[in-house]
Amino acid sequence: MKKLPIGLNSLKNIINEGFLYVDKTKKLYELLEHGRYYFLSRPRRFGKTLTVDTLKHIFEGNKDLFKGLYIYDKWNWDEKFPVIRVDFSQIPSKNSSLFEKSILNYLKEIAKDLNIDEIEGDFYGNYFRELIKKAFEKYQKPVVVLIDEYDKPILDNIEKPELAEEIRDLLSNFYGVLKGLDEYLRFVLLTGVTKFSKVNLFSKLNNLEDITVDPRFSDICGYTEDDLDRYFSEYLKGANREEIRKWYNGYSWLGERVYNPFDILLFISKGFAFRPYWFETGSPTFLIKLMKQKKYFIPELEEIEATDSMLGSFDVYTMEIEALLWQTGYLTIKGTKQIGGRESYLLSFPNLEVKISLNEFILKQLSNVQPNLYSTSIEKIYNGFVSGDVETIISILKSLLSAIPYTNFTKNEIDSYEGYYASVIYAYLASLGVDLIAEDITNKGRIDLTILLPDKAYIIEFKVKSEKEEKDPLTQIKEKRYFEKYINKVKDIYLIGITFDKEERNITEYKSEKLNLDSK
Repeated sequence: MKKLPIGLNSLKNIINEGFLYVDKTKKLYELLEHGRYYFLSRPRRFGKTLTVDTLKHIFEGNKDLFKGLYIYDKWNWDEKFPVIRVDFSQIPSKNSSLFEKSILNYLKEIAKDLNIDEIEGDFYGNYFRELIKKAFEKYQKPVVVLIDEYDKPILDNIEKPELAEEIRDLLSNFYGVLKGLDEYLRFVLLTGVTKFSKVNLFSKLNNLEDITVDPRFSDICGYTEDDLDRYFSEYLKGANREEIRKWYNGYSWLGERVYNPFDILLFISKGFAFRPYWFETGSPTFLIKLMKQKKYFIPELEEIEATDSMLGSFDVYTMEIEALLWQTGYLTIKGTKQIGGRESYLLSFPNLEVKISLNEFILKQLSNVQPNLYSTSIEKIYNGFVSGDVETIISILKSLLSAIPYTNFTKNEIDSYEGYYASVIYAYLASLGVDLIAEDITNKGRIDLTILLPDKAYIIEFKVKSEKEEKDPLTQIKEKRYFEKYINKVKDIYLIGITFDKEERNITEYKSEKLNLDSK
C-alpha cells in the first residue's frame, strides 16, 4: 500500500515519493473546459492548496506527474502557460505597511522564477499588472493566475476590525487588477475559507463564477464514498464504515456529500481511533465570542434556514454568525426549501465529530466548566439516559449549572435567562453525541428538546419561574401530547419538565413521568 499523504499539498512530492493520490483531475478537467474565472470557498484542511498546486502543474505541462490519472490523455500537454501562483498564507499581515511590502517582495520572487527582471515601480498593484503583461509578452501565451488563501490576511486580523478593513481594501485593489486584463489571462482561480461581500472585496472583480455551492463541483475537494471504496478499501479493512460515515462524512455543497480528507488520513494513521482530528486543527474562539456577544440561542444550530444573501453577507463589520459557521465548516447544507420563487438552504452540523466537539467547546466557553467536572459527569449522565435514571440526569445538570461563575452573568443575560441556560444544557447534551433535536416540531407545537436513544425518547420542556401563575412544563407536555410523535417508534418515553429560577440561577424544580405506552 502507498504511504498516506498526511499534511502534503505538493502534487509533485505526492507522485514522485510514492504517496497515495486521490484522482480529482476529472473535476479539474471539467472546470477547465467549462470556464475561465472562478472562486471556490472550502473550510480549512479540505485540499484547496493541493487543488491549486495540481492546476499549476497542468498548465505548466508537467505531463509525467499525471500518468494513470483521468486527465492524462485528454489535456494538450504541448501547450504550456506561464503561471502566477500567490499563496497569501505565506505573506505577513501584522500591519498594512508590512503587508504591502510583503506582497511586492512576493511578486518579485515570482518574476524571478519566470525570468522576468525589467519591471519597475514599488506599488504592488502596478507591479502585479506589469508582471501579468510581461509574462504574456515573454511566453506569448495568456497567463494563469492562481490565488490560494485569498482571505487569510483578513481572517488573521478579524478581531482587529480597523486593520482587517485596511487589509481588505489593499486586497481589493490587488484583485481589481485582474478585471482589466482579460486579453492577457487564460485562467483565474481564487480559493479561501470565507466569501466576503461582493459590495467590498469583489466589487472590482465581478466576473468570477462562484462554484462554492454548485452540484457539479461539490466534490472537487474532499473524499466521496466512492473514493473510500476505490482508494482506501485496503487501509480500512476491519473498520466500522457506518461509524466512519457518522463521524466524518456529511459535508455538502448541494452535490454528493464528502469526507474531510484530513480526518480520513488521520483516522487510518491512528489505528481507527475516532477523534476530532479536523476540529483540533483550529479553534473557533472568535466564533464563540461572537455568539456570546449576540446572545445566540445555541439549540438553533440543529437546523438553520439561510438564503443566498445571508450566506454571502460576510464582511469585517457585518458578520452573520450562520454565514461564518457555514463557511468555516461547522455547519453544512442538509437540504433546500422552496418558498414561492425563493430557495433557501437548511443548515446543520455535518457529522458527529463537529457536533460533539463544537458543542463541548461552546459549553466550556459559556459556562467555564472545569475539565474534570465535564469528564467525570459525561459518562454518568449518558448512563442515566440509557437506564432511564431521571434523578441522576437532573442532579448532574444542576451541578453543571451551579459551576457557572457569577461573573458570567450580566443584566441582559439574566433577562434572557431561559435562552442562556437552555443553550448551556443543549451544548452539554449535544456533546454526548446522542441524537438530539432542538425545537422539535409536532402537530401541536414545538418540543424544547427531544433526546433519542435506540429504545427511548426523552421529551423535555423548559420554563422560567415567574410571579404569575403558570402551568408547569410537564403539564404542558401532557396537554399538548408532544409525546405522540414517538409512540410506536421507541419502547419507553420519558416526559421531563424543568423550571429555572432567576435568583438561584439553576434548576429549582423538575417533574418527570414515564409513559405507560400500553394505555396510550
